[in-house]
Parts: sequence; structure tokens; C-alpha cells
Amino acid sequence: MQASDPFVLRHLQVEVDGAGIHLVEGGPADKPALLFLHGWPECWVAFEQVMAGLAGEARVVAIDLPGVGDSVDPPNAYDKRTLAGYVRGVIAQLGLHHVTLVGHDVGGMIVYAFLQTWPGELARAVIMNTVIPGIDPWDDVERNPHIWHFAFHAVPQLPETLVEGHQADYFDFFYDALSASRNGVGAYARRAYAEAYARPEALRAGFEWYRAFPQDVRDNRDASGRRVDTPLLYLRGDKEQGIALPRYIGGLRAAGISALQAGTIPGSGHFAPDEQPQAVASALRSFMELR
Repeated sequence: MQASDPFVLRHLQVEVDGAGIHLVEGGPADKPALLFLHGWPECWVAFEQVMAGLAGEARVVAIDLPGVGDSVDPPNAYDKRTLAGYVRGVIAQLGLHHVTLVGHDVGGMIVYAFLQTWPGELARAVIMNTVIPGIDPWDDVERNPHIWHFAFHAVPQLPETLVEGHQADYFDFFYDALSASRNGVGAYARRAYAEAYARPEALRAGFEWYRAFPQDVRDNRDASGRRVDTPLLYLRGDKEQGIALPRYIGGLRAAGISALQAGTIPGSGHFAPDEQPQAVASALRSFMELR
């Protein structure tokens, strides 16, 4: 998005459990809410163009996850259930209603943790471009040698030592390798993402999400089979490599997600909100039955 675009977002800080959370919001306050959660290595900017496409039809809100970007305070823990608690606090602080919670990558893992921990509180949920720890096909994804960064990021201190000062170059590898085309994640977003993890504490926060995976697996497997009736849409890019979509859908259904839809974003790899924001906005509009 360029500075000349007419859509303007408001920047706010709210406090949840002693931590300041940076968020941006737009659209009519009386409309149903869309709350966006980014993944790694991203910040709220991942959804900026999607928000612009929906701001006339919904109240759109995106946060920097605790510890990242302008949410400078670290969370109490980095497991996805704890992070979902901060998201729940944001919903309460803003008085959001009829909430559709949308998460990409790690953000999608947080959406799943929210659904399992507080079933019935969301109107709808969307999980994009991710596997859920402990839920099929998690085991196959985790041992895939092409997903080497899961293990590397989980090593204590070493990733920070090697990546600090080289965030932009390191992140560029993933944007180039996992997008449908090398320019799928644009220069504006890449600069914003590198800046969001420029602080050593923010870089550590991103790696701590991976170090918390063993706890996430335990939490999700303990809750597996608990029926969740909240409508859930699972989205991924049609160019995203790896295990076929039906395995993900089967895993979610077996875990207790009863009202599940799935779809693909044409011309997109892993970073769908960056690569195809209009298509993502269209899928959300249809799922929410916006008018």
C-alpha cells in the first residue's frame, strides 16, 4: 500500500496482562470484526492490503504479536495457548463483537489454540498456510528435511547469534523460496518485517515461537477430539509445496473441528496475504457473508 491510498489505519496501544500490544484498526466500529494475526517472519503489515479491501464492510484490526514490532513487551510465555490469551484480551479491550479471528502461519496456530481453549467465543475462524502442532500431518511436516528451520530455530541462542544484524537477508531467503514468485512479498513489506525484528528481543521472540512447539503439541493433543462447532475456514496457496490439502483437512476434522471449510488462493505460495491480498479478501468476504 502506498501513502497516497485513501484508506487510513489508526494505530493504538492496549495493555493486556501487563504487556503493551500495538494494533492498527479501521472500518466502522459497529460492523462485525476481523482480527488478524501474523506469522513468522512478519508483523501486522502482512494484512494491510487485505484490511484495505475489507474496511468498508467490517471492522478490521491487526496486531503485532507480543514481543514483536511495536508490541515491545515480551509475553509471559510463547506457547500458542498463552499467546491466544493475549489475543482474547485485545478482543475484550476493544469491545470487538461477532469476531472472525484470522491467523497466518504461527498466527494460525494461535487461532487453533484459541478455538480449543475458548470454544464458542468466536463467530468464525480462519487458519492460513500452516500446520497445527500435534495435529496431522504435523509429524510428517516436522521431519521433512525441507522444513529444516523448525529444528534450527528451536536451538537455544544459536539462531539469534547467526541471524542478528542479517535479518533482512535471512528473511529474504524464505520470502523467495516459499512464495509462488520471487517478488510475491514486496519491498515495502520486507523492510517492515526486517524492522519489526530488528531489536534483539524481537528476534528472540520469533524464535521462541518454535521453541514452544513441544508444549503446543502437548496442549493440542490433550484437547484433540474435543468438539468445536465454530465455523473454520482453512486456506492455503495453490502453489504451496508439501503435503496435499486433504491431509490437513482430515487432521483438523479428526481433532474435533466440526464445521470446516477449505479453499486455495490462486497464484499464491506460503505468504498468501502478501502475494494475493485481493483473493484473500474475497475469500474472507465470502466466508463471512459480508454485504
